[in-house]
Amino acid sequence: MPPLKKNPQNSPKHPHISSSFSQKYFPTSFLSLQTTLSFSKTQMAPELVSATTKATSLVKAASLTSRAYVTFLAGNGDYVKGVVGLAKGLRKVKTAYPLVVAVLPDVPEEHRRMLLAQGCIVREIEPVYPPANQTQFAMAYYVINYSKLRIWEFVEYHKMIYLDGDIQVFENIDHLFDNPNGYFYAVKDCFCEKTWSHTPQYQIGYCQQCPDKVQWPRELGPKPPLYFNAGMFVFEPSLPIYDDLLETLKITPPTPFAEQDFLNMFFKDVYKPIPPTYNLVLAMLWRHPENIELNKVKVVHYCAAGSKPWRYTGIEENMKRKDIKMVVKSWWDIYNDESLDYKKTNTSPIEGEADKFMAATVSQANAGHYITAPSAA
Repeated sequence: MPPLKKNPQNSPKHPHISSSFSQKYFPTSFLSLQTTLSFSKTQMAPELVSATTKATSLVKAASLTSRAYVTFLAGNGDYVKGVVGLAKGLRKVKTAYPLVVAVLPDVPEEHRRMLLAQGCIVREIEPVYPPANQTQFAMAYYVINYSKLRIWEFVEYHKMIYLDGDIQVFENIDHLFDNPNGYFYAVKDCFCEKTWSHTPQYQIGYCQQCPDKVQWPRELGPKPPLYFNAGMFVFEPSLPIYDDLLETLKITPPTPFAEQDFLNMFFKDVYKPIPPTYNLVLAMLWRHPENIELNKVKVVHYCAAGSKPWRYTGIEENMKRKDIKMVVKSWWDIYNDESLDYKKTNTSPIEGEADKFMAATVSQANAGHYITAPSAA
């Protein structure tokens, strides 16, 4: 992907961003709470929260690789189970590449050690916040997801595949690393769930998963550009792009789907869709079953309400479906399989039990000191 140049006046003007695009396809006016934007100079900058001197970044040693999977973890909740399950899933499908976990400073040491024990690379990053305003996000916790922008700084890797922590990989997808460079690869999203109710797409029943079912009205202007789900994507880390992402964020009003909307606007000119088998958003099973062959799905995204396996109760709508129960069981089969736990190779004195690792003080000049870990395989 070619470097993106900054505006000489330090006011970035990215070719993929336009305020009219943001207002048209992610309009805050459709929210029940009318948004009031504030653009004071201090509010526009992303707030970068430095790690305290007590924060630690636990690390493991291994050889460098130019490719890796990467996920994101924040807080001290139960999402760490999802990341552990993801690490074991990647190991089961025999990936050749490691799993990097970008963690915020509030991830406790206990959880970091759990990830290290599963062969993950744990790298601490600082939070990134959007310009302050009164945007009502589709889900309140979406605001923290802007911190995912930090992964573009991981330039020790030539190419990475990002996976949300509530994703499981059921077939090897290493071949996606071989896709041509210079593009952003991801799966098209579905506009049919109620979380999209603030958009004109939802209100007229238009969805890019079945574009011929409801035609886009001429009176609404040009048809919306393709829009991807940001729970899984293939990208190339780059410091110029990383800098441009943060600079562009300063002048981009937040919208309900937070960093997903932002990434769609930023990369819209280089986005290349890949089949839904690489990121099955579970709502597709009841919204667009004609587009899904479940036995061919490689990656499942447990993002539907009530579908996260470690919280599954079956109470929420659609959660008693046989196909949902099946994919939840498949996740647990991997998570509970002790044969998939990381096994030390004894090839390095640094590799071993998690409690032998030393905590390293986070550098103020970097997101955190780290040493690379063995492959998740």
